[in-house]
Order: sequence, then C-alpha cells, then structure tokens
Amino acid sequence: MSISEEQVRHVALLARLKLTDEEVARLGEDLNSILGHIDTIRQLDLADVPPTAHALDVVNETRADEVRPCLSREEALANGPEVAEGAFVIPRIVGGGDAS
Repeated sequence: MSISEEQVRHVALLARLKLTDEEVARLGEDLNSILGHIDTIRQLDLADVPPTAHALDVVNETRADEVRPCLSREEALANGPEVAEGAFVIPRIVGGGDAS
C-alpha cells in the first residue's frame, strides 16, 4: 500500500497543517514507511496472541506500609510564622471586609 502526495495533503488539511512541498514529500516517505511496517505485521499469524495495551506486563511496585514516627504538633508548628492555640495563624481571606 502506498500513500500519494494528494492523500498527504488531504490528511494535512484535515489536521489543519500548512505544509511546504518539501514537508509533503518527506511526510509521504515517512507515512509509506509506516504503512510498510503495518503490512509486515499483517502478514504475521497473530490469531493466538491476545490483545494487550502494553508490550510488557505493567506491575506496580509499592512498598509495604509501616508505622514510622511522625512530627509532634510542636515540631510541626515550630516552622510557622505565627501560631496560636495549637494552629497556624493565617490572614483572613473571606469576609470581614467592607460590604461595599
């Protein structure tokens, strides 16, 4: 199977790409190469090969949960700029202003 220059230009138009004549020629060669590889794959007997999303099995490597010591409240609050009643003090960002 081969793709023509006209087909390359049509695909470019559908993709809203403005291509130069040089780009059309180069992309035509690339697309023909891709189609050649697809033809090679079509010749293989893949009837007993299950469809997959990945060529290799995807396995999540996770670590085991283990209890570890954490910061005390005092240690966590020690880095805050202002602390009151065991919590960080932050500027009010909602309400409290003029109603105008």
